[in-house]
Amino acid sequence: MSWFILVLSGVLEAVWATALGRSEGFSKPGPTVVFAVAVVASMVGLAWAMRHLPVGTSYAVWVGIGAVLTVGYAMVTGEEAVSVLKVLCVTMIVGGVIGLKLAH
Repeated sequence: MSWFILVLSGVLEAVWATALGRSEGFSKPGPTVVFAVAVVASMVGLAWAMRHLPVGTSYAVWVGIGAVLTVGYAMVTGEEAVSVLKVLCVTMIVGGVIGLKLAH
């Protein structure tokens, strides 16, 4: 259950990071509300997972999932350029997250 909550919290990290960018400095109410709800839920989930999993592993997995989903979404929507090097680097992050899970 801890891993499930951690992964969900990582997904919410990508949600709040994307919403933060779209809020344009908190000037747009819709994305600002999405940011606020997602950041609180993401942090609560991370904190709960850290009660049952090592802090370093939890944080690395949370950041890794959030980073991969955020950059992946930006590439799919055309907000960020796609390159072989970027895809390779994102793939390495995914491998690292999987490795942390397997090492646990």
